[in-house]
Amino acid sequence: MIRNYFKIAFRTLLKQKAYSIINITGLATGMAVAMLIGLWIYDEVSYNKYHINYNRIAKVMQSASVNGEFGVGEYMPLPLRNILQTEFQDDFKHVVIAAWMENHVLAYGDRKITKTGNYMSSEAPEMLTLKMVQGTMDGLKEPASIMLSSSVARVLFDDIDPIGKIMKIDNKFSVKVTGVYEDLPYNTEFREMTFIAPWELYASSEPWIKNTAGWQNNSWQILAQLSKNSDFATVSKKIKNLRVLHLPETAYSNPEIFLHPMSRWHLYTGWDKSGKVDGRIQYVWLFGIIGVFVLLLACINFMNLSTARSEKRAKEVGIRKAVGSVRSQLVGQFFSESLMVTAFAFILSLLLTFLVLPLFNEIADKQLSLPWNKPLFGVLGLSFSILTGLIAGSYPALYLSSFQPVKVLKGTFRAGRFASVPRKVLVVIQFTVSVTLVIGTIIVFRQIQYAKNRPVGYNREALITIDMNTPELYGHYNALRRELIETGAVIEMSTSSSPTTSLKSRQIGFDWEGKDPNLREQLGTVAISHDFGKTIGWQFVAGRDFSRSFATDSSGMVLNESAARYLGLKDPVGKTVKWNGKPFQIIGIVKDMLMGSPFEPVYQTVFMLDYNWASVINIKLNPQNSANESLKKIEAVFRKFNPGSPFDYKFVDQQYASKFAVEERIGQLAWGFAILAIFISCLGLFGLASFVAEQRTKEMGVRKVLGASVFTLWSLLSKEFALLVIIAFIIAIPASYCFLENWLEKYEYRTNISWWIFAVAGAGSLLITLLTVSFQSIKAAMINPVKSLRSE
Repeated sequence: MIRNYFKIAFRTLLKQKAYSIINITGLATGMAVAMLIGLWIYDEVSYNKYHINYNRIAKVMQSASVNGEFGVGEYMPLPLRNILQTEFQDDFKHVVIAAWMENHVLAYGDRKITKTGNYMSSEAPEMLTLKMVQGTMDGLKEPASIMLSSSVARVLFDDIDPIGKIMKIDNKFSVKVTGVYEDLPYNTEFREMTFIAPWELYASSEPWIKNTAGWQNNSWQILAQLSKNSDFATVSKKIKNLRVLHLPETAYSNPEIFLHPMSRWHLYTGWDKSGKVDGRIQYVWLFGIIGVFVLLLACINFMNLSTARSEKRAKEVGIRKAVGSVRSQLVGQFFSESLMVTAFAFILSLLLTFLVLPLFNEIADKQLSLPWNKPLFGVLGLSFSILTGLIAGSYPALYLSSFQPVKVLKGTFRAGRFASVPRKVLVVIQFTVSVTLVIGTIIVFRQIQYAKNRPVGYNREALITIDMNTPELYGHYNALRRELIETGAVIEMSTSSSPTTSLKSRQIGFDWEGKDPNLREQLGTVAISHDFGKTIGWQFVAGRDFSRSFATDSSGMVLNESAARYLGLKDPVGKTVKWNGKPFQIIGIVKDMLMGSPFEPVYQTVFMLDYNWASVINIKLNPQNSANESLKKIEAVFRKFNPGSPFDYKFVDQQYASKFAVEERIGQLAWGFAILAIFISCLGLFGLASFVAEQRTKEMGVRKVLGASVFTLWSLLSKEFALLVIIAFIIAIPASYCFLENWLEKYEYRTNISWWIFAVAGAGSLLITLLTVSFQSIKAAMINPVKSLRSE
């Protein structure tokens, strides 16, 4: 019997080729979208699971209020690690102190490369369960050692055994290779960690670390692995007051230490000012909902087209019931049809997914692939197909199997004036989802563009930065600057402790006349050279720039506008600000430089002269010259001053553009899904319009004989579908507005939801609907009435 079901189903599909193609294409598109989103969500929720101790590793973090605003940070004081190791040794198996993953120069012989790595405690490889290719996890216990990833080891040593070889880091440290570990996968927070060197090596060579090793300096990262009998909540309660106990007076109110589990690192990455946690989890839910709805749109097409042709299937149902078929058998027949359509659609969706994955990976910044070799994928795929087939076929099977054979075979059966109501409801649902997606996508891109158009307070064009990783770049400022300018490729050069696209340091200890005694002050601090302002083109609103003509500028200070407002000084130029007891005179006020997130207010920041604190070289290229030629000349100068390092640079405008990466990826993905949702909806409309036009062919003939124009007949057939889209648009307006208003709340610097966005989305949807329906409407309206009425 089952074989007979599928044989009849196959014949039915062949008989109705156009509807079969529409159904299979629509379902395949919906299933492909659901599959892509499913792969994306799986990758997101499985982040960091490469590490075997995933469920027991945490970042040690602290939360606090600063002048009434809640904040969370992962920068920790150095003494905290020793306290956790000694006083809470029963709670922790490992406590790892680490610097931050940054670019460093690795050299072996004549080979020099710039790679990202970190300085960490010797327990780090064991805690992170690195998979060793050579050597052991204990390699970092040697004071001057390094562990390399497989790819870096191959680049530096080719086929030579690297274990025991001596190489250099940043031309400062000579270290011995003690281990090679497997490259980390793309979906781990440590994916860019291509080498690890001992924390002790780094700390012993940097005197400033010892000088700033107190509880006031929050500069380091602490990772911890719990012991078997501990849990995150209990240990967090034990350690939450450690900051207050060791540093009662601080710039923060109610500082608390807590553990942030690795399982939440990727999806729960931020906290708003009220303390509510958020992050990428919102996008997981968003795309999950989109995937369900897009698949539902495809299922709606199947339901609509199946029930729309009810009169054509009515006689078949009547005859089957008359010869003894019970309803359950008919339900099985119709379900077999939907399952067969779904099977074909699933095969096509696999092909579509395979073809689209490279583009999807590029947009989503992923490395996803179809897991052909995993049995679970086959089981899930089969279950997914059956479930989709059951959902798509449920309504048609129950509806078609309910026909009464007496009415059908007597010729009195009519679908009825209300038979089309469920189909209309489903069409409204389809376009409500599609219009909502379009409106949401427009808002996302509008928010991105709004932030991109924000004034940044300096000139990013033709500006490059170079990290000062090696000691050769220090102590030659004037000579390096002079030779660069003499090449004609450079207009100006300067150094700074932070690049223009990020603020690396925030400090306390400031005092000034009229300061509110209750204010817990904190200011961003940037150390710069004399030529910083001329290099980046900052803009003064009061006072002047640093100048070599004034020896007192070594104790001078330039404030941004936010800092001037923060201090609350009238006419601040000439006033004195003390930092840790040392007086600084304010010599100028510059327009706010956007160094942090483009979606947040500019942070109050001060700029001071200090060449020793520099970590970045800023270079303004000559716009009259070719950028490629200029970079070749600059590289030649750097080879002279820094022969032990590769010439690596970054364009500031590209670094700034990267700040929008997450939002742009989400916007591009949402836009792609919105287009596919509209495509699926239009496929269904095309099929329904074709069926309606076929049903009303004789009516069109009669109307033409009576004098109706083609336009009149087109409007008659189109207005029903246009009305459904208008209803969907009316429903989509409040739904999308509520969702988007909630989404925009997380941005302090945000766009408004303008009325024209809804108008454009509505008009566009209506236009697409009319274009979709018009083909069948005009085709039906232009049929010769002699042909359409011939049977009469």
